[in-house]
Amino acid sequence: MTTELRVLRPAEWNEWFEALELAFGGDPESPLQRELEQELTECERSIGVWDGDDVVATAGAFSFRVAVPGGALVPAAGVTMVSVASTHRRRGLLTSMMRRQLDDVRALGEPIAVLTASEPAIYGRFGYGAATRQMSLAIDTDRVRLAVPEGTDGIRLRYAKKDEAVAACESVYARLVAGRPGTPAHGPGWERKPLVDPVSARRGGSVLQCLLAERDGEIVGYTNYHLKPEWDTAGPKGRVLVSDLAALDPAAYAALWRFLFGIDLTSTVEARNRPVDDAVLHLVSDVRRCDIRQRDSLHVRLVDVGAALEARAYRGPLDVVFEVEDAFCPWNAGRWRLTADAKGGASCKRTQDAADLALSVRELGSAYLGGEALSSLALAGRVRELRPGAVAEASSAFLSDVAPWLPRGF
Repeated sequence: MTTELRVLRPAEWNEWFEALELAFGGDPESPLQRELEQELTECERSIGVWDGDDVVATAGAFSFRVAVPGGALVPAAGVTMVSVASTHRRRGLLTSMMRRQLDDVRALGEPIAVLTASEPAIYGRFGYGAATRQMSLAIDTDRVRLAVPEGTDGIRLRYAKKDEAVAACESVYARLVAGRPGTPAHGPGWERKPLVDPVSARRGGSVLQCLLAERDGEIVGYTNYHLKPEWDTAGPKGRVLVSDLAALDPAAYAALWRFLFGIDLTSTVEARNRPVDDAVLHLVSDVRRCDIRQRDSLHVRLVDVGAALEARAYRGPLDVVFEVEDAFCPWNAGRWRLTADAKGGASCKRTQDAADLALSVRELGSAYLGGEALSSLALAGRVRELRPGAVAEASSAFLSDVAPWLPRGF
C-alpha cells in the first residue's frame, strides 16, 4: 500500500469531508450545516491520508482558547474530524496522524490539545485523559417542582428569531467562558453553530425554539430547545428537549428552568449536556425523579507539560515533583517541579530532585481542569505516591471550585 499523509488543500475540502461523513455512517450533513463546517475548517490545520485519489483518513484542529482554573484562557488545539476508512483500518494511519498533529501543535506553541471522543478507549494511548463529564437529565415535571430564588419573577422572557438569538446567546456565552474550566473561547463564525438546527439533531422534535431572559432590557440568559409532542390514552405527555441553557445570575437561571417545566402538553424536560454540579439539582423538589446519568466529555492532552501547568491557578501553596511518563511525546518525559503560591501563581520547571508522585501524561490531562481528583486516580493505581502526603497535597491544589464542563461540542 502506498499512501500519502499531507495537509488538506482548500479545493479538496468536499472530497475530504465526504470521507469523514462516510466513516461516521454515511448520512450527509444538511447544506447549511455543511457550508458552516467548511467555513470553520482551518485547512492549514487539517490533514488527511490519500491512497491514490481516495481520501482514506482525516483529522483536523481548531484554534481555540480554553478556560482553566483561575480563569485564564489557554491556547489549545481543538482536535476534530478524525476518521479512518473501514477499508484502511489497522494500518497505523491514526497513529501517523496523531503523531503529525501533536508535532504541529507543539510547533505552534499550544500547551494543550483537547477533543471529544466518539469512542473513549481510542485516545488514551496518545496521552489524552478524560477531564470533564457531562450530565444528562430527564425530569418528570408532573411530579417535580422548582423552588426558585428571590428575583425570579422580575425576569422577562420572550421568544427570539434566529438572527437575534445568535448575537444574544453569544453575548451571554462569552461572559461565562472564564468562569467554567473546559469552556472554549471561539473565533468568528462559531456563534452560529448552536443554532444551525439540522433535522438529524432534533431527536424527532420541532424546529429549534430560542427563548431570551431579560432584566431592565439587558439579556441575562437564554435557552434553546425542541418540543416533541407525544400522546397516550390518558392525554398529552410531550417532551421538552433542551439543547442549551445559560444565565448570568440565579434568578435568570431559575426563570428559564421554570418556563421549561411549565410548557403546555409536556411532562418531561430532557437535557443531555449539563455540568455535573448544575444548580438545577438544588432547585428541584425530588432529585430521584430526574433520571441523572453521567459520561465523559472533554479529553485533554498536555503537549507542553511545563507551560500547561504554569498556565492554570491552584487552590493553595504547592511544591511537588512529578515523574512524568510520556512515550508518545517524549519531550515531556522526566521530572517536573510544580510550585504554586497562595495567590495561585505557578512555576513548572525541569528538575533532578527526587520525585514525589509518578504518573503518565494521561493522568495529568485528566486532572488538569480540576474535575478529576489525583487522589481518585491514585486509588485506581494510576498515580503512585513516592513521598507520604504528596497525593493529598497535589489533589487538593488541583481541584476546581466549579466542575469543568464543555457546554458546546466542536
